[in-house]
Amino acid sequence: MERSTKKAYTLLSPSLLLFLVFLAVPVIMIIIISFTKNDGYGGIIYEFTLQNYKIALESLYLKIFLRSVYWSFLITVTCLLIGYPFAYFISHIKKYKNLLLFLVIIPFWTNLLVRTYAWIILLQNDGVINGFLKAMGFIEGPIQMLYTPGAILVGLIYGFLPFMVLPLYTSIEKLDRSYLEAAEDLGASPIKTFFNVTVPLTMPGIITGCFITFIPALGIFVVPDMLGGSKAIMIGNIIRDDFQINMNWQLGASVSVLIMTVVLASVFIFLKLSNNKKAF
Repeated sequence: MERSTKKAYTLLSPSLLLFLVFLAVPVIMIIIISFTKNDGYGGIIYEFTLQNYKIALESLYLKIFLRSVYWSFLITVTCLLIGYPFAYFISHIKKYKNLLLFLVIIPFWTNLLVRTYAWIILLQNDGVINGFLKAMGFIEGPIQMLYTPGAILVGLIYGFLPFMVLPLYTSIEKLDRSYLEAAEDLGASPIKTFFNVTVPLTMPGIITGCFITFIPALGIFVVPDMLGGSKAIMIGNIIRDDFQINMNWQLGASVSVLIMTVVLASVFIFLKLSNNKKAF
């Protein structure tokens, strides 16, 4: 037993070292910086203060944070509503399954920045969509689509949809079809079977997809910058500006720590509630 444990730790040691160097150490540094002072020129004065957190909790930052949470939640729900039927369809089709999975994976081969530029071409006033609508006679003048909250939501849903589809597909693909056949034999309708059997059994995929969609959507800043301009910024834009433009690492670090705390607390509470439900 001891030898197997030592062997396991030996095999895990490279991964643990990478985790420590590239994740734990940077996070600890950010936490430390969040409690330091700014010298006014972007430098760090290692004196303990809570002033950064006081500023981070002001109404302006709180408003932007709540807006970011709302948008991230909306993006996650939309991706789930679009992604679940698509993943379900892929898992049940045989002839074109590999092709459809390939199409889902293709966006990962292209930088998000390039894909967002493509949306600019589509949504701008003289872009493809306005040009098509005008040519068909549906509109006389261009519709303002770019630099709006709607453009940000479309860009983010497009960007994060594959993150939702893949774990859903994996979970649905592993589903034991005998449970569905048993429900059908017991007289359950397809709708009842779906909501009472399929959805509960694929809940791990739903939870995973929601987590890996919501968390990065909360902190992203590239898409809001490019598709929303300065009209609709998210909390990721504030953190980026504090680090790169305002040279106030302390404030950016404190906002980052608060977001990490909220996200980790939410995940912990959700998992705790899920475990309690399983116990009953």
